[in-house]
Amino acid sequence: MTNLPRCFIAPTVLNLQSVGVSWSLLTASPILARVATPGLRSPTWEGCLLDTDTASFGFQQFGQLDLGDTRRTRRLVELVDLMRRHPGGTLPDKLNRPADLRAFYRLMNRPEVTHSAILNSHADHTRTQIATCTDTVVLIVHDATELDYTTRTTVSAELSQIGEGTHRGFICHNSLAVRADTGAVLGLTSQILHLRAVVPEGETPKQKRERASRESRLWLRGAQACGPAPTGVCCVDVSDSLSDTFEYMASAMTNGRHFLLRAKENRRLGKPEDESEVVSDDESDDESEVVSEVVSDDEPSYLYETIRAVPAVVERTLVVQPTTGRAGRTTTVQISFASVCLAVPGKRLGEYAPKPLSMWAVRIWETNTPAGEAPLEWILLTNVLIETASDALDRVDWYERRWIVEEYHKGMKTGCKIEELQFDTSARLEPAIAILSVVTTTLLQLRDAARAPDAETRPASTILDRLYIEVLRKHYGSRLSAEPSVRQFYMHVARLGGHQNRKVDGLPGWLTLWRGWTKLNLMVDGYLAARQKSTTSCGTN
Repeated sequence: MTNLPRCFIAPTVLNLQSVGVSWSLLTASPILARVATPGLRSPTWEGCLLDTDTASFGFQQFGQLDLGDTRRTRRLVELVDLMRRHPGGTLPDKLNRPADLRAFYRLMNRPEVTHSAILNSHADHTRTQIATCTDTVVLIVHDATELDYTTRTTVSAELSQIGEGTHRGFICHNSLAVRADTGAVLGLTSQILHLRAVVPEGETPKQKRERASRESRLWLRGAQACGPAPTGVCCVDVSDSLSDTFEYMASAMTNGRHFLLRAKENRRLGKPEDESEVVSDDESDDESEVVSEVVSDDEPSYLYETIRAVPAVVERTLVVQPTTGRAGRTTTVQISFASVCLAVPGKRLGEYAPKPLSMWAVRIWETNTPAGEAPLEWILLTNVLIETASDALDRVDWYERRWIVEEYHKGMKTGCKIEELQFDTSARLEPAIAILSVVTTTLLQLRDAARAPDAETRPASTILDRLYIEVLRKHYGSRLSAEPSVRQFYMHVARLGGHQNRKVDGLPGWLTLWRGWTKLNLMVDGYLAARQKSTTSCGTN
């Protein structure tokens, strides 16, 4: 069993993550539950006890959703299952039967079908998955991406500016639950479709702090929407440098949440609250942002200089992901850590109590940088206790998992073509975004299934309908055994997606698996059609 971290929480702060929370359980089945056989209705609609081995993905996510009529819920489940089998392309590509496409449009036009209703149902299911993770830390990875609907002229007027201000759409802030040990995606715990506000001219600092639409509030709103962790599970909010605000960190510590983020600001350090005198100026003039100072006779010290002076305690290999202007590479990095106390900022840019924050800093840096590349350096901040080099390595591992949300955003746009949706109003567009966002999680779960620790030994038939195994075997013949393992099954699916399956190729990514999965589903459709035709022909003789 994985050793869970002891988490730093000030004695005077209530740790909400230790409070028992009773979530409404939908199912205890694995994330990649056995898929329903195409053309068959789930037995759950006949009032039977849910069989977790045969519940479809759509039923797991939305089977308990109240849409005012059970027929609507049933139809939503069926449509989501169809989209999961054919996630790519436009809506007509996903739902190629006109009756199904019309049914989807009718659902999106119902007042009961809203973004919050769809997302909350999925988030409840995600929380049931989180509740089972008592043997590992669960990372709630937060990040935002822009959804561009500029060319949808009928709806773009309802949306806000994005990018440099010339495009229209949403800022989509996602909170994705991921297992820290394996990187397996559990699902979304929150999604916020944010419309960027038009800031009034002459807005004062106080007005900006208090404005509900302030974009920096998204980090707080995303974390708060996730709710407290289930009993016995340690959850940690993970985010990039855009979340480095004193307000966000103060909110996390006040509400008993655990966080890990990449530092962006070279913050002034202070002394813990019981060792320093804090002068508050909450009643200061609205035009003045200066609200607090830590009184000290010492020369001020700063985060970057302090942590850079700490010698390395361990080194490790790090995979650097490719970004704009930086090639991907594998490098060796040094790691150091230290406890720090962040002083209250001299300028109050958010809403928080004027109290210093005690936490830990971890520095990761590269000593041998390839020619033409900028040296790698991360400085991480966390309120999860770090006492040893092993603890510091764990925090680095957690931050590396942040890249999964970037892949998720790619899946939304490249895989599920979420920006290709065409609706006349925002009220109809938003629930469709929620549905495709849920379907996108399955693209990453294809990869997770292939990389699971037991994938080499676990029979594929334990998580997949035998129909899919049978069709894939007919395609590959003797190259695929009659009882393939999960790994063998998905490696052959990846071959359909273009993976060469050579030793140097490594394990396939989600995009390759998704392409193969799409082809396999088309093969299954053809197989079923041929079998039905054969059965019909026999019946007429």
